[in-house]
Amino acid sequence: MSNRRDFIKGASLLTLGGLLAGKTTQAVASTTMKTSSSAKKNIGLQIYSLGKELYEDVPGGLKKIGQMGYSTIELAGYKEGTINGVDMVEFKKMAEDAGLKITSTHVNPPVREYTAANKGEIADFWKRAADDHAKIGVTYLIQPGQPSTRNVEEVARVCEVFNEAGQIAKAAGLSFGYHNHEMEFARVIPGGEDMVFGRRGFGREQPKGIEVIYDAFIQRTDPSLVFFEMDVYWAVMGQNDPVAYMQKYSDRIKVLHIKDKAVLGQSGMMNFENIFKQAYANGIKDYFVELEGITAGTQFEGVKGCVDYLLKASFVK
Repeated sequence: MSNRRDFIKGASLLTLGGLLAGKTTQAVASTTMKTSSSAKKNIGLQIYSLGKELYEDVPGGLKKIGQMGYSTIELAGYKEGTINGVDMVEFKKMAEDAGLKITSTHVNPPVREYTAANKGEIADFWKRAADDHAKIGVTYLIQPGQPSTRNVEEVARVCEVFNEAGQIAKAAGLSFGYHNHEMEFARVIPGGEDMVFGRRGFGREQPKGIEVIYDAFIQRTDPSLVFFEMDVYWAVMGQNDPVAYMQKYSDRIKVLHIKDKAVLGQSGMMNFENIFKQAYANGIKDYFVELEGITAGTQFEGVKGCVDYLLKASFVK
C-alpha cells in the first residue's frame, strides 16, 4: 500500500521543476531587509507566516514586509473586530503606511461541527465577520478550517452552510472562499463513521457513493457564492496534483497559497514553475505565500527567503 511519503517520492510530475529550482535557492534566506531591485511583482503574504514575531512591533513588522517586496497581505487572527487584539481599522492604517494592501482574510466560525441547531449561530458569526472586513476594504473572506466531514451527509450540510456564508459575504460586498489542507482529499461514504485517506482505504470492495471531500465541496456549492483558495503544498501532501485540480476546476479555484515544506524552493518537492504557468493560464491574479515551521533562523528571515525566491524566479510575473 502506498503512503504519503511514497507518493511524494514518486510524484515526478510535481518534483522535476522543484528539484531544478531548489538547487539555486540554498543561499536565499538573506537577513537583509532591503527592497529588491527586480521588477515589481504582486506578491502576497499570509501574516500567519510570522506568528508572534509580527506582534512584537506591528508597524515595524509590516514595514519590513513591504520592504522585502510583498505588495498585499492576507489577515489571520480575527476576533470581534480585531486582528490578534489589534483594532482592524488601526491595522489597516499601519499596513497602508507600510505600502501594503489588505486584500484577503482567514476566518473560522466558532464551531467545527455543523448542525441544524447551530446554523443560525454560524450565520450570525459570518454577518459580523463580513461587516468588520467590509469596513477595511477586504476582497476575500476565506475559511481555512475544515469542518466535521465524517460522511456524505455531513459534507452536504457543510456545503449548505458555505452557500449561506457566500450569500452573507456577497451582501457585504465580499467574496467567500474556502482554503484546503490535506485531509479534504480524503473520501467519505453515505452513513460513514469517518473520512478515509488513501486509495485503498475502503478495501477491495469499494462501497457505493464514495465522494472526495474537496471535489464534493466544489461540486455541491454555488459557483456564484463560493470560490476556492487552493493551498498547493497541502494538495501535494494530500496525494494530489494541484496543477490537475486547477485544470479540472479552472472556474472555481480563484486564489492560491504558495507554500513549501519550509522556505519556498528549498525542499525540491514543489514544481512551482508548472503551478504558476497553470495559474496564469487560468487568469489567477492573487496568491499568498504561507510559511509555517522553519529549521533555522526567524520567521521574518524565512518569509524574506520566500519572497526572494519568487522575485528571482523567471516564471513569476
